[in-house]
Amino acid sequence: MSEIKVNKLSSRTGNAVTLGTSGDTFTIPSGVTLTNSGTATGFGSDSDISWQAVVTSDTTMVAGRGYFVDSSGGTKTMTLPASPTIGDSVAVHALDGATNTVTIARNSSNIEGGTDNISISADYGAVTLVYSDASNGWVRHNNEAPDTFISATGGTATTSGNYKIHTFNSSSNFVVSSTSGVSDNNLVSYLVVAGGGGGGWDRAGGGGAGGFREAESSVDSYSQSPLATSTGITVSSQTYPISVGAGGAGGTDGPQKQGVDGSNSVFSTITSTGGGGGGAAPTGQAGRNGGSGGGTSGPSTSPGSGNTPPVSPPQGNNGGSAPAPGGNDHGAGGGGATAAGTPGAGGTGGAGGDGGTTSISGSPTAYSGGGGGGGSDGGGGPLAGGAGGSSVGGTGGTHPGGLGTAGTANRGGGGGGGSNGPNSSPAGNGGAGGSGVVILRYKYQ
Repeated sequence: MSEIKVNKLSSRTGNAVTLGTSGDTFTIPSGVTLTNSGTATGFGSDSDISWQAVVTSDTTMVAGRGYFVDSSGGTKTMTLPASPTIGDSVAVHALDGATNTVTIARNSSNIEGGTDNISISADYGAVTLVYSDASNGWVRHNNEAPDTFISATGGTATTSGNYKIHTFNSSSNFVVSSTSGVSDNNLVSYLVVAGGGGGGWDRAGGGGAGGFREAESSVDSYSQSPLATSTGITVSSQTYPISVGAGGAGGTDGPQKQGVDGSNSVFSTITSTGGGGGGAAPTGQAGRNGGSGGGTSGPSTSPGSGNTPPVSPPQGNNGGSAPAPGGNDHGAGGGGATAAGTPGAGGTGGAGGDGGTTSISGSPTAYSGGGGGGGSDGGGGPLAGGAGGSSVGGTGGTHPGGLGTAGTANRGGGGGGGSNGPNSSPAGNGGAGGSGVVILRYKYQ
């Protein structure tokens, strides 16, 4: 066995020294210490990290080094090395992360396939990152600084996978007690549905559905409605008042023959407008405007307009129009989230417009269907009222004297229009609109 004893190895030419050839094994005996005062790469473990003295200012990191970060004096940003190569590694240990966040800035490289920086918001939180490739970028070799998420209360809270869902069936508060250091984790998906309009009295128009507004955040993944946008709301630590709109009352043989408009529902900057009340035939009262418009009736030729006031995507559709001149009196359906109400035909009431179906709650559920129009005798005996949109709008009353049914509670359905009575007998009252709902959803783990 040969032995070489030297105090220093230097290259004869250039600046590189190669030990052995492919296949050789070098053994470091027990008790031997290797001290690294430079940069070591390619060893594939934490042993290639050279720990630096505590830093107290923003720092651009160097591959192969570890950094203790004192953020007691304010937030700190540790910027990843530019132009990294495979196997490069850095480590960060935040000494005061709970006091002031330490941000690891990506410096144009991806972090775990995305473009978010990493934030450490816990005392002694630590993370080691290793560079993989351009697509995945820096990946966590260890993670002793787990991602943080929204913490909030309010409504009825349930979970679906990694997402928490808050359902508000009545007005209350959404209280955010803490948020994440990762901006995308502070995005909230929402569904805001207003109260539906009431159906009108006497072969009357169905009530318009409550306004329907939905957004699925960019970090969420559920089956959304066709009306959803991809711009969720970023929340902060504060209290958000939640307003859930009531459904409007149905019209009666009194001063209020039209259906009453539903009330608005509100979350943050999002307001959904209550559905318009259904029209009433005897006095020629038109359907009313709203989130979706109320259907018209007999002598009236003017349905209520939906998406009032206008938003994009639209929150609803128009109510159904009146029969052609000389036709039988019957009510038209109220507008729904995804379709307008339909006119009646031959004395049969028109169907309410279809609503929107979304799985924001964890299962597919329909909201904001229009109320069906009330039927009339049509000169040929009893005729049915129109169906409610998506089975959440109320059904129109069937001649003679049938009442419109109410829209489904907490689904924003319009109320069904009442039918007319035989000869001088009483006509049917309109059904009440269904109350609205607000549903909020965010990643919590």
